[in-house]
Amino acid sequence: MGILDELGNSPALKGILGQLEASVLPTILNQVLGGGGQGGLSTILAKLQQAGLGDQVKSWLGNGENLPISADQLKQVLNSDQVKQLAASFGIPIDQVLDALAKQLPATVDHASPNGTLPPSA
Repeated sequence: MGILDELGNSPALKGILGQLEASVLPTILNQVLGGGGQGGLSTILAKLQQAGLGDQVKSWLGNGENLPISADQLKQVLNSDQVKQLAASFGIPIDQVLDALAKQLPATVDHASPNGTLPPSA
């Protein structure tokens, strides 16, 4: 089972995105964080660091508490057209997509980087 599958089964995400079937959430995460034009997790982390969110990224990669990120901060970094397209294709508000991503991105990075670095395929 992949990290995106695990996140799709998260009770927190199911609550946030109650309008979606649990099977749709991994698709959204994959599109935004993976192969959907954002360049994958490594590219998104680089964009977040360039946007002045390096402390958050370091906390997710390192051991210890993960610093939060807001939906507004993600909105500034992610491709807004793609997020809009995803929200529309699943019939949910953009803010809900961004809220879910903001809540799960720290844990996603944390799980994907058990040794403090992302694997090359991330």
